[in-house]
Amino acid sequence: MKKVSFAEFGGPDVLQLVDAEEPHAGPGHIRIAVRAAGVNPVDWRIREGQILGAHPVELPSGLGLDAAGVVDEVGEGVVGVEVGDRVFGEGSSTYAETAVLSAWARMPSELTFEEAAGYPSVMETALRVIGETGVRRGQTLLVSGAAGGVGSAVLQIARDRGITVIGTAGAANQGYLRGLGALATTYGEGWAERVRRLGTVDAALDLAGSGVIRELVELTGNPEKVVSIADLGAPEFGARFSGTAGSMPAALAQAIDMISWGRLHIPVAKSYALAEAAAAHIDSQAGHTRGRRVLVI
Repeated sequence: MKKVSFAEFGGPDVLQLVDAEEPHAGPGHIRIAVRAAGVNPVDWRIREGQILGAHPVELPSGLGLDAAGVVDEVGEGVVGVEVGDRVFGEGSSTYAETAVLSAWARMPSELTFEEAAGYPSVMETALRVIGETGVRRGQTLLVSGAAGGVGSAVLQIARDRGITVIGTAGAANQGYLRGLGALATTYGEGWAERVRRLGTVDAALDLAGSGVIRELVELTGNPEKVVSIADLGAPEFGARFSGTAGSMPAALAQAIDMISWGRLHIPVAKSYALAEAAAAHIDSQAGHTRGRRVLVI
C-alpha cells in the first residue's frame, strides 16, 4: 500500500509517498480502507519535531490522526461494527491507503468521506478547550483564529450552549464568522481594542499561535481563563497550553448528534491527493483556512 512517511524532522519536503506493509487491526481496533484523511496543524508540528508529549515519534514515521473510510478488518473483542461499514474516527498513520483506528463511529449519512474526515480531532479539541476555559452560558468567549476547523467547531458548540463568541480572523472571513453566529473582527494592529468595543471577555482561546497570549490575558483579566492549542509559550503568561486529548468517542457522539440536528457543519476548504501531502502542510501552516483541509485517497 501507499503511505506518507518521513525519516527526519523538517519542512514539508521531508514527506515522502512510500510503499509500506499493510497494518492489521489488533485487539480493540479496526482497520479501514481510507477514503479521506484529515490534515491537522498537529501533523506538521509533529513533522517539524516539536515536543508534543501526547504524540511521541519514532522515525521513520507515518502521519495523520483522522480518517474516514470503509471497515475491512475487525480486531479481537470489537463489537458493533462489521466489515463494509462506513466509519470515521481517530487512529495512526492515516495518510495512507489503509489505516488502523482506535476510536470510531458510523458516519452520519449526511456526510461524504471528505467531510467526515475533517471532524474527529477538530471536535475533540473544540470540546476540550471550551471545557478547560470554564466558560458558561451567558458569558462571552474570545476566539483568536476562529475561521479554521477547530474555530468553526468552537463557534457552533458555543452557540449551541448559549455562549456569546467574539472571533478574530482575516478580512475575507468576517462574513463566515458572522454566519456561524459570532461577533467578528479582524486581527492585526489595534485588534485588542476592537475586541473591547464588542464586549467584555470572560474567557479566551488561542487557536492560531500568533503571539497574542499577553493580550488575551489582559482582555480576560485572568490567565486561568486563557487556553492555547498553538502557542507552547502560553504558560509563561500564566495561561494553559492544551495538548492532551480527551475522549474521542464522546467527541464523535457529540458531532453525530449536532450534525443530525443541523447544528454543526465544518466545510472542507480544500482537498488534496495523497501525493500532495506536502502542499497540504504548506497551506495549513500558512493559515487563513476556512474550515478543514483533507487528503483524498
